[in-house]
Amino acid sequence: MNIEEQLSAISRGAVEIISEDELRAKLGSGRPLRVKYGADPSTADLHLGHSVPLRKLRQFQELGHQVVFIIGDFTGRIGDPSGRSTTRPQLSPGEVRANAKTYAEQAGKILDMGKVEVRYNSEWCDKLSFHEALQIASRSTVARMLERDDFAKRYAEGRPIGIHELFYPIIQGYDSVVVKADVEIGGTDQKFNMLAGRDVQRDFGQEQQVVMTLPLLEGTDGKQKMSKSLGNYIGLTDSPEDKFGKAMSIPDELIIKYLELTTDVPHEVVVEMADAMQAGENPMLFKRRLAGELVKIYDGEAAAARADQHFDALFVQRSKEALEGADLPEFVLPAEISGQEGIPVLHLLTASGLCKTRSGARRMIRQGAVTLDGVSVDDEGSSLSLVDGAVLKVGRRVIRLRLLYIV
Repeated sequence: MNIEEQLSAISRGAVEIISEDELRAKLGSGRPLRVKYGADPSTADLHLGHSVPLRKLRQFQELGHQVVFIIGDFTGRIGDPSGRSTTRPQLSPGEVRANAKTYAEQAGKILDMGKVEVRYNSEWCDKLSFHEALQIASRSTVARMLERDDFAKRYAEGRPIGIHELFYPIIQGYDSVVVKADVEIGGTDQKFNMLAGRDVQRDFGQEQQVVMTLPLLEGTDGKQKMSKSLGNYIGLTDSPEDKFGKAMSIPDELIIKYLELTTDVPHEVVVEMADAMQAGENPMLFKRRLAGELVKIYDGEAAAARADQHFDALFVQRSKEALEGADLPEFVLPAEISGQEGIPVLHLLTASGLCKTRSGARRMIRQGAVTLDGVSVDDEGSSLSLVDGAVLKVGRRVIRLRLLYIV
């Protein structure tokens, strides 16, 4: 690829690049760029939120650049204050080491780890004398730190800010000096820390790194950033069934964002899906595609097929259990219908009032939105054999069918 083609590929999905002109110049240098990404092992597992920057790193890899993956076993003992309203609890060295054990292995689900430079920032931070640490810290000011939104808010509200927290962005910046980073990527909440890296590099006489911010991925609750501590996460090491089920639980408005940021579905196909949803297509179809794609990426196609079948079996069973004793609106079938052995599904849907027209009924069937006693009805030309008390569901509307027996 030429420079402009590389820039176009790299910038896709990025929120901000500081600065694009600097990145263009670095790409034009003719040498592989050193692209840095750091993750503190605050928990034992990586989740789908981590996959967003890891997938961007893979793009850089595929373009021939050098990925530097820093496991923050030193900074993890401090606790990243980004986006925090209170001081993050400090982890012990033992806790950090235990959590860090599988980070590189999990990252290998996305990256070619044979070509990744994996570093632990305790390599250099543990060797710093107190005097050296103070010298690095002296290059920043309290006023500069209070420009940071989360610090400014906590200061204004009278919430305590630990002195050690002020060191965090400085140390992250020093990491960039040690590994001679050309580019650093991270979520939008890391912007301040990554810009601090530019400042520290400049003070050490290095060329400043380009900062690339990426979107934060909301968790399955659709409200807060994906986080294991909040329980709204999809783990990279979750079972295929759990991945599939969790993906199926996300709010409809996040389907397109998840498809774009976390799967290999081509951009033009995602755009088509977004247009189809906007036009009224059933979101469940696209959510199911998302769930299958996620399992396929991390566990393979066979596992994706099994997870799909498992979800169906579980969903149908739960639907039956939930509806067995439910107080549902009832529709009494006329005598001439009740006496039939098989009732055309299109006739049933319109006669019951769940669909206004036969064309509307066909559309709901094609979208997979029609079930009878929890079993999907997918043939618009079929006739259904009914029993008294059967539950018919179309989209979110549910009724109980009553047969009028003639004696």
